[in-house]
Amino acid sequence: MVPVERLGRPDITAAVCRGACRVLRQAGRSVLLEMPLPDGRRADIFAIGPTGEIAIAEVKSSIEDWRADSKWPDYLGWCDLLYFAVPVTFPQTLIPEEIGLMVADAYDGEILRHPVRRPIAAARRKSLLIDCARIASGRLARLEDPDFIEVG
Repeated sequence: MVPVERLGRPDITAAVCRGACRVLRQAGRSVLLEMPLPDGRRADIFAIGPTGEIAIAEVKSSIEDWRADSKWPDYLGWCDLLYFAVPVTFPQTLIPEEIGLMVADAYDGEILRHPVRRPIAAARRKSLLIDCARIASGRLARLEDPDFIEVG
């Protein structure tokens, strides 16, 4: 394994994202990367549990990445559970106590703290689940047919 200090920020982000997705999948969730949200934000990792519970994981590769992001509280309105996924070397005390925390690398990860659950409204959940299904379907269609053109 390459020490995280020797990786560039995009590589650290990709590694943490991969490990966090593995953790979420092992917990029974389905994940979609770079999920656009209705307010114009984009969730790094959008995860759906077996009962329709929605979790968002924001990936932070460094202290600088954390400090540059003042928009993270906006994600609270779009999920039941909000996590930060960070490399092992990240100073974990920066993450607010009510937000979930996972550490990850390119191979695995671990949830160190579960977040406070804040259930979203049923209508918002339904809308997000439909959006997620349509986006995932479109991405799959483009993999199967490079000439696929989405209508609507």
